[in-house]
Amino acid sequence: MRPDYLITTLDIQTPLIGVYDSPDLDLFEPVMTPQKGKHICMFSYYNAWKKNVTLKLTKDNFGCGGCGYWWFGKEGRTREQFVNFLCKEEGLKSTSENMNLWIDKLKPNQPEKEALFIGPFRDEAWKYLKTITFFVNPDQLSALIIGANYFHRPGDPEPVKVPFGSGCMELLTLVGNEFPVGVIGATDLAMRKYLPADLLAFTVNKPMFENFCRLDQNSFLNKPFLSSLVKARKRAL
Repeated sequence: MRPDYLITTLDIQTPLIGVYDSPDLDLFEPVMTPQKGKHICMFSYYNAWKKNVTLKLTKDNFGCGGCGYWWFGKEGRTREQFVNFLCKEEGLKSTSENMNLWIDKLKPNQPEKEALFIGPFRDEAWKYLKTITFFVNPDQLSALIIGANYFHRPGDPEPVKVPFGSGCMELLTLVGNEFPVGVIGATDLAMRKYLPADLLAFTVNKPMFENFCRLDQNSFLNKPFLSSLVKARKRAL
């Protein structure tokens, strides 16, 4: 299952990236792991993902302390140290109290299996799939936001979120799976340097991905608004 009409029409060139909670290493070969004990952001593997390589993370080898906490619930420092780093050293919240309240409101992901894999989308791993990420430019992101709203009805939960959090949180922890949703991501200053300057992320859960697969020629993808944008750019999006 792939949203081929959407991908082709929007000329999305970057491979779709999935996060998988899986026991089966063979599904994802070739696989890389971070150098153990070294601080490594998962987004530094962006170019490896484009070459069909998948990153394997575990609670004992997760690359970055933030990922260790938000993806595996692994506490590598005290709460006070965590808050001081985020609030006082990096200045991400106005007060320590606000930072503590934000942390208290969110719950780290709890993997079902031993490892989490992040890499190219694979149909054969659908049952283990947690989220799918589109790396896109602003024009493509605009279209994905419209696509996320296409089947939305008044009174339904909002289909698009722009939450505060780290880049890895935006790929998994902040998404949820109760209703179709997309998260605008790659907004974390710490990980932006690993991506081209004109790319953002749009991460969706499986229900939203299935909605994207339903978009066809009757939708906005085959209508004048999008056609006029492509014409204005004098190129594909």
